[in-house]
Amino acid sequence: MDPRNHSGIPVFLFLGLSEKPGIQSVLFGLFLSLYLVTVFENLLIIMAISSDSHLHTPMYFFLSNLSFSDICFTSTTIPKMLLNIQTQRKVITYAGCTTQMYFFTVFGLLDNLLLTAMAYDHFVAVCHPLHYTVIMNPQLCAQLLILTWLISVLGALPESLTMLRLSFCAVIEIPHYFCELPKVLPLACSDTFINNVVLYIVTGVMGFFPLTGILFSYSRIVSSVLKISTVGGKCKAFSTCGSHLSVVSLFYGTCLGVYLSSMWTHAPQTGVIVSVLYTVVTPMMNPFIYSLRNRDMKRALRKLLCSVLSSQ
Repeated sequence: MDPRNHSGIPVFLFLGLSEKPGIQSVLFGLFLSLYLVTVFENLLIIMAISSDSHLHTPMYFFLSNLSFSDICFTSTTIPKMLLNIQTQRKVITYAGCTTQMYFFTVFGLLDNLLLTAMAYDHFVAVCHPLHYTVIMNPQLCAQLLILTWLISVLGALPESLTMLRLSFCAVIEIPHYFCELPKVLPLACSDTFINNVVLYIVTGVMGFFPLTGILFSYSRIVSSVLKISTVGGKCKAFSTCGSHLSVVSLFYGTCLGVYLSSMWTHAPQTGVIVSVLYTVVTPMMNPFIYSLRNRDMKRALRKLLCSVLSSQ
């Protein structure tokens, strides 16, 4: 980036969910509660899986990493938002904005890829049950995890690096509560054609291939389950995928909602409110879905809570 284009260092000003002073304390309390619940729930999932040897399986290995990713994903936006509300200074530096966009993209991609890895795990469990332990061995699980991190870290670079070529005015008002690339690009003073091309390519590739992998896995799963003769066997097979399907639907449903809202409405406030769904609500709901619909998780959580209470 040419420093002459933004001498004085540009300052990004968040307009947030509302500019009304009267509801700032309500927003602070609400989002602080949601953030604490999200972190607590996901930490509980991680601790329960780590402490119970019965859950040291590929499915729960990926679930614990999904919980860690959800904590990081939420932490890229909400703490800064809470700090801005508390200090009544809704600003972020250029470096801070670029960093926030990068890590927000990293953990968003990581969530997406972990859901894809979990879909593959379910595919092997249902379609190749006799070879499951051989295929989903610890080495493959570790390799898949490293691959998801590598793709996420590298996949988020093009968008952030192309941001460095843009110039901005001295003060930029962002109609959002965090630095989201599609909201920041229109505010640049220089040409954003290359940035938009990179954004569409990365979004298309990182959205299309994981979703295709998930849909392919479940098409094979459904085909295999339909061949099971007993109703009980079909229900058992489908029940193993129920939680994951719910999380996938929630993740892609909220992302699609954000995309459609940005296309169909030009009201900035609508997009901001919809963004709350995938930045806050989805990471908070994932532990609920996996714990409420999974007997093994319920048992592990009870065991963990009992051990904590007995040690006091």
